[in-house]
Amino acid sequence: MHIAHGTHICDSRYKEASPTSELRYINFGGIRNNVRMAIDQHKIRLWIAGKLDTAPRGTKKRLADATGLTAQQISRISAVEAGKEVRDVKAHELAQIVAFFNEAPPGFDAAQVGEIQPKQASDSVTAIVVGETAAGSFRPIDDFDQTDPRRMSVPRDEDFPNAKVLLFDVVGDSMNALPGHPIASGSVAVCLAYEDVAHKFPLRDGLVVVVQRERDGGHLREWSIKQVEIHADRVEFHPRSTNTRHKPIVVDRDHKADDGTTVEIIAVLRRIVSGYISV
Repeated sequence: MHIAHGTHICDSRYKEASPTSELRYINFGGIRNNVRMAIDQHKIRLWIAGKLDTAPRGTKKRLADATGLTAQQISRISAVEAGKEVRDVKAHELAQIVAFFNEAPPGFDAAQVGEIQPKQASDSVTAIVVGETAAGSFRPIDDFDQTDPRRMSVPRDEDFPNAKVLLFDVVGDSMNALPGHPIASGSVAVCLAYEDVAHKFPLRDGLVVVVQRERDGGHLREWSIKQVEIHADRVEFHPRSTNTRHKPIVVDRDHKADDGTTVEIIAVLRRIVSGYISV
């Protein structure tokens, strides 16, 4: 059993009242921007590797922060030794790297760098309403089928413009007393896929997340919004409600047997909105 802290994984156990079950980091696969540039990727990797080799200590981390990539991804786009795992540099990433170093790769002039820069992003993005968050409501997995998904236009996240946006219809009162930001039933939760931002959002006190639980071998599923509390011996996912029937999910750091229920963090809450028009 695992609980995810960014890129670090540690063993943990889940329980609600007496049962225990598995908490593991979800691989919530999303659409990736696989735009390939008609350039020599090896030459680009050589250039990035050279810049990092001669740069002050800590430059790799600053480059990762500037581009939104992980340190591991930076290592892969700058890997030049035989046998090393490599990753192609995407067009918008190269533009960000060029801006970071204030220098274009050999063979590129200013006009060429301008050509690979992405168009100015729109202030809004169209996202899919993937389902409902309803604490305590386990439903058959088939009920989550998205054959005809509803789409909404929402503001683009300025901090994470390339992260996948997930929208959830809020059902119920499990978060109607969240301090400072009560979440009413009927609202729309605008979230980011956790796998896209996990390196920026390690589990910490106060983080508001969408938690997925599955039972009966994955045949029954529940999505709910919870607030994280970190303790020395456990992690708790709390409702914030005036309704006392809602209980926290408690994850103990022990090694008890589980009951087959899985608990997964699938998204980080960014804002609550209402009144958006479907598109």
